[in-house]
Amino acid sequence: MLDHDAAYAALQSRDARFDGCLFVGVTSTGIYCRPVCRVRTPLQRNCRFFESAAQAEAARFRPCLKCRPEVAPGQRLAWTVMDASRTLARQAAAWLDAQAGLPDGPPVSRLAQSLGISDRHLRRIFQAEHGVTPLQYLQTRRLLLAKQLLTDTDLPVTDVALASGFGSLRRFHATFADHYRLQPTELRRQRLAAPEPQGPVLRLAYRPPHDLAALWAFLAQRALPGVEAPAPGGWRRSLQWPHPTQDGRWLSGWLAVRFNVPRARVELQLSPALVAASSTLLPAVRRWLDLDALPEQVDARLKDLPHPGMRLPGALDPFELAVRAVLGQQVTVAAARTLATRLVDAYGETLESPWPEVRRCFPRPERLAEAAPEALGRLGLVRQRAVAIGALARAWPTLSPLLRAPTLGGAPHPVPAAVQALQALPGVGPWTAHYIAMRALGWPDAFPPGDVAVLKALSQRLGRPCSVREAEQLAEAWRPWRAYAVIRLWAWLDPAQAPSPPLSSARTDRRIHPIAQPSP
Repeated sequence: MLDHDAAYAALQSRDARFDGCLFVGVTSTGIYCRPVCRVRTPLQRNCRFFESAAQAEAARFRPCLKCRPEVAPGQRLAWTVMDASRTLARQAAAWLDAQAGLPDGPPVSRLAQSLGISDRHLRRIFQAEHGVTPLQYLQTRRLLLAKQLLTDTDLPVTDVALASGFGSLRRFHATFADHYRLQPTELRRQRLAAPEPQGPVLRLAYRPPHDLAALWAFLAQRALPGVEAPAPGGWRRSLQWPHPTQDGRWLSGWLAVRFNVPRARVELQLSPALVAASSTLLPAVRRWLDLDALPEQVDARLKDLPHPGMRLPGALDPFELAVRAVLGQQVTVAAARTLATRLVDAYGETLESPWPEVRRCFPRPERLAEAAPEALGRLGLVRQRAVAIGALARAWPTLSPLLRAPTLGGAPHPVPAAVQALQALPGVGPWTAHYIAMRALGWPDAFPPGDVAVLKALSQRLGRPCSVREAEQLAEAWRPWRAYAVIRLWAWLDPAQAPSPPLSSARTDRRIHPIAQPSP
């Protein structure tokens, strides 16, 4: 935490590097703001600085209606074993962020069990790191989520209360009035902008710089026709998403994202069918576009690599990503996209959207679990891939909590467990498992072993062949952001020259056949 003078200097300069890492409470107004807020800078003697919105609200400050602390970016967790308590506390906070919209229950006890520690120890390390208790932190996240839904959508107040994790409308009104000193309906009347007529648009902030050209190039090269497509300044796609409060029910709809670069924010438009899942979708979208990245820290560690500001593209649908990773084994990215398109046309559900290029959903796991290998073979899949996809689909009920964590209530970032479970499947080796974990979980320090494209890029930069051992040694200097290095090296290669076969497929994916790693 910065000292008071340094924090005030960051506030005066409206330094975006501290957005989401620093909040200022103004004692003369009782309101707390982000450091990028455009209102008149308060006097230093009237400022109190906090590391989180939860700390500011625990001190009885109300969120600003102009800069909107609820849309501030979070902080991507950098894994370390040197300070295990701090890492656990930050994992716990990320889990609670994603749990905010789930129904009332005993999440703290489940969280402690997932982390392998006692409730008492969790409360102790959480208080030491965040300055509030886990329940105070969770309540702040729920209130801020409710504030965002009241501001950006026309959802009835009852639906806002349920979507924000309040099991009782009466309790929601009481808690909201106690903390913000106004009723939910009053906030809706005071909102600064009316909702978009095409549908709800939720705002999400990020810290610049963001290399959007590199992001769009990465996504466009892998765009799946019928499921997703580029849009002016953003992206559109279909999505099937589990309902956050009704087990077994899936929501089918579409979403569109548009970057507002001058304001350093993303405008997320949801179809009406997906609005009910806003609480779990928002963290997933943040991870998909890597909006919580700390670009200055990443660029400082990767200063010798190209594409500064490039983010780590995630995945909205982990099952889709896993299937496409298997389809990409031993073929080019374009060939893998062709196979995935055939799979969507054969097994995906149709969808109505405002755009003709978004018309189908990626197949659900149960559909592919029932598909015979022979039927998949008629789409052009070799038998080994067909068997691997069937095994992946049948195992998805067990894998899903690991690869959706923490968004839908799994253990926080269970990277080792997820990688181990994936590698237990036929046809999934170390590279494929690490690649899936890197993008589905947003694992910032992932480094898929023996990646061919990384080796080729390093060989070109060094002017000589680069071995797997040497690549791993060079990557030590990139910790804890090795996944960002991988993405930048992939982007640096000419896509037409990106290699597809592995250097040694027999040592990577050999469960049912020497299966190669996917091309990146």
